[in-house]
This record gives sequence, structure tokens and C-alpha cells, in this order.
Amino acid sequence: MAQEVDPEGKRTVAILTKPDLIDKGTEKSVLAIVHNEVIPLCKGYTMVKCRGQQQIDDISLEQATQIERDFFQNHDYFRCLLKEDKATIKCLAIKLTQELVDHIKKSLPHLDEQIKKHLWDKRNELKECEGGPPQDPKGAKQFLTQTLKRFSDQITSLSSGELILEENLFAQLRAEFKEWNDQLSRSKTSSVSQENRGRELPGFSNYKVFETVLQKHVAKLNKPANDLLRGMKDIILEHLLDVVNHCFRNYSVLKNITVSKINNILSGQQEKAEQRISEQFKMENLIYTQDPIFLKILSEIGNEQFSKKQLPMFDKKCKYSHMLEAHYEIVVQRMADQLPMMITLFMLKETAEVLSTDILGLLDGANVSELLFEDSDVSKRRKDLRDHLDRLTAALAALTEFI
Repeated sequence: MAQEVDPEGKRTVAILTKPDLIDKGTEKSVLAIVHNEVIPLCKGYTMVKCRGQQQIDDISLEQATQIERDFFQNHDYFRCLLKEDKATIKCLAIKLTQELVDHIKKSLPHLDEQIKKHLWDKRNELKECEGGPPQDPKGAKQFLTQTLKRFSDQITSLSSGELILEENLFAQLRAEFKEWNDQLSRSKTSSVSQENRGRELPGFSNYKVFETVLQKHVAKLNKPANDLLRGMKDIILEHLLDVVNHCFRNYSVLKNITVSKINNILSGQQEKAEQRISEQFKMENLIYTQDPIFLKILSEIGNEQFSKKQLPMFDKKCKYSHMLEAHYEIVVQRMADQLPMMITLFMLKETAEVLSTDILGLLDGANVSELLFEDSDVSKRRKDLRDHLDRLTAALAALTEFI
């Protein structure tokens, strides 16, 4: 069995029992085993004489130990084992004790690392519980001020990209902006040209048709634009709630008030952003751009250079579809930048500013004890963590004496 679990013989301490019952003539074979000549073991062998029931019940431990020792001293073959400290229960006890001590010594550095790691973890957990608000009114007011100021600072840092709790907010927003830009790119040249192929008109000779077609195509971007707004709102809300949980974890009243403010502010900012997006699309219906910009894009699409002097000749030089594509390309370029900037301004920057102001406004006439009300679980957890820290600190101090 020992060979199965310890094939290399590094961990096994072997014990041979009942030496008084072995067959005559086999003593030398048994000695060879004890001397590690048959199945070598790093920790070797020890022989003990088991005590009968009578030796357990009727005599003292000292007498039983002496009887065992006398047996080995008077044995023709096994007396040598006494000198080699390989016989008797006493020798076995000394050996096992030493093995245990050696094993503990080897484990101490690892145990030291584990205790230090647990100390680090528990200290961080205790930081999350904080020290709790002071009991005196003045101290509690100062504590509330510091707590609200810290939250305000973190919201400001979040809006500028400096604070990262779980995920990077701006990395997520950039991914949404890229998807918006890709969607604009997919809606550009191919769809505009295909939908209106066969309706080529010379220049602006029928501007109303040109305007109607472009307005209709731009209007298709309205829904994706509002989808972008809602998606960004959800992302920003998630990150704001992370900051709330980080700063107000232990104060349910303060947490609920802040979450309510966040939802109200975001809803108001969303309405403002939706209004601005609507205005942006109304402006795009004007079908306007500066001549140099239009000429530059038109030249790129038609692979032909144009200048202001050639404007009266467009009815001869350019097809209707090229001008349509040029104007739509300009709209796309404007939308690709303006909508992300607009949404970021209203949903993140202004939300952060309004929220910070509102939160700090809680200090005016605040019911401090109500805002800093702690759940009973929080105080209990804080006490448990402190007790745990005390035990770990004492254990580390005691362990240091043996390393």
C-alpha cells in the first residue's frame, strides 16, 4: 500500500510490529528489512513490540516501556537495533516527533506567505467597511463631507477617463463609436447609388429630386443614432453605479438617494440629447456644405478635379449620382464625429457635473445620522474582520520567532 502512494519511498515511515511472533530462522531477513536493504525508504524502519491487553490494563506505562526494552536487550538478533535507535515505541515516538518538527519547519515559509496574504486581503476588506462614522455630531458631519467629496472626485475622474473600477469606460464608449462609424460607412456609397440608379440628372437642374432623395436616405440614420444614445446611457449608468457601490457600500440611505439622482439626471440629459440629435437631423435636411468641401469630396468620388470656376459646368461634367454620393459622404463625416461628441457631452460630462453638484448639495441642512445610517450586517462584518485581523497578526508574530 505504501509503495502505491509513495513509489519513491520519500515520505513513508515504516514500522515493523510483533517481533516476538516471527518464525525462528527468519530473524536475519527481518534485520535486512530494518537495515533498509530490501525495500529502501528515505525515512527508514523502526521495530516495536506491541503491548498485549494485560500490559495495557494491569501495569503502568513506565513498566510497559521497560518490558519492551528488556525484550530487545535480551534478543539475540534484535539487540543491535537499540544501539541504532531503530527499536522500541520510545524511539518511534522520538522519530515521529522529529519528522513532524521537520515538516512544520519546511511548511513555515509557505504558512508565513499565506498569513501575509490573508492579512492583506482582510485589511482591504476592512477598508471597504471603513472605520464607520464618528458618534459625535461634528465628527459625523466632517465624515459625511469627506465621503461626499470623495464620491464627487471619483465621478469627475470617471468622466475624464482617470478612474477605472471594473472596466474602462472610455474603451467601451470607443467601441460603441466605432460601431456607429462602421454603420455609417456601410450605409454610404453602395446603397445610395443602387437605390437611385437610373435617375441620373444633369447637375442641379432638378434640385428638388436631389434634395428629397438625400433627405430620405439621411433620415434612415435617425434610429441608429438614438440606439447609440441609449446604448451609451446604459454603459454610463453601469459605471456610475459602480462608483456608488464603491463609495456608499455601507450606507443604504445615501446609496438609494444617489441612485435616484443618477436615474433622474440621466433621463433629463437623455431628453436633451434626443432633442439635439433631432435638431442635427433637421439641419442635415438643409443639404448644405461649403463649396470647397463639396468640390474636394466630389473630385475624390468622380476621379476628376473640379474648381469653383467649373461650378456652372456641372450639368455637363458630373452625373447626378456622383453629387448625391458626395453630399452623403459629407453628412456621414459630420455625423461620425458630432453625434459621439454630442452624446458624450450630455450623457457623461454634463451628467457628472450635475451629479457632483447635487451630491455636495446634500450637505445643506442634511440629516447626517440618517444619511450615514449603517445596516447591522455592516457593523457586524467590521467587527468580525477586526477580530480576524487581530488573530492573523498574532499568528504572524508567533511564527516570526521560528523562521
